[in-house]
Amino acid sequence: MTERIVRVLETFTADRTTQSATEIARRAELPSSTAHRIVGELIGQGILERDDEGRVRLGMRLWELALRGSSALRLRQAALPHMERVQARIREHTQLAVLENEEALFLERLSDPTAGANITRIAGRLPLHASSSGLVLLAFADPDLRERVLAQPLRPVSAETVTDADALRALLASIRRRGHVVAPGSIESVSTGVAVPVRDHGEVVAALSVVLPRQAPTTEPIEALTSAAAAIEADLGRMH
Repeated sequence: MTERIVRVLETFTADRTTQSATEIARRAELPSSTAHRIVGELIGQGILERDDEGRVRLGMRLWELALRGSSALRLRQAALPHMERVQARIREHTQLAVLENEEALFLERLSDPTAGANITRIAGRLPLHASSSGLVLLAFADPDLRERVLAQPLRPVSAETVTDADALRALLASIRRRGHVVAPGSIESVSTGVAVPVRDHGEVVAALSVVLPRQAPTTEPIEALTSAAAAIEADLGRMH
């Protein structure tokens, strides 16, 4: 039953926020009667809601439960003030991501109205080998996970995404030495991602990044991100 409930919830995406129960059944690959029963039970518990047109959406109760005691909430609370300072200084997209199920999951994004292209969304995911945040998370991940990712086909997101395992392995080693990554064009040709690790008692728990126009200087963003990451680590230490 738990696996079926997860399949129902996973049919919702950032672009697909409302669905009929029949659409949920098809996308979750469940019998229609089963999906309708699960949807009805989840609506009864507030996990899902019906809108005025009878379509189904994620409920506020799910949001409430997800945030209670969440490590992601603690991390976001510690990071947000420092992300705002980076944002005010750099005036581009500023993002916070964590490693989740071998992908970069984005917990927060701040954007200036004049900022350039960026496909990242809050609660959205990007491949570890493609995004600057993902590269940082992969560089400092458990070696077994890192080798597992390197052994898989590395799908190009853009023409400049690093898809050769040996080249990627060398890049990850460089990130560990330098403490940051500059990734021009790995997601979109017009943009450069810059990211640094965020630590909690020495362990890398997140990546803090900015997305810049392709030709923008990176020295100041690296300094701003590094300073912010150190401040976040200090705040996380005080929150224990």
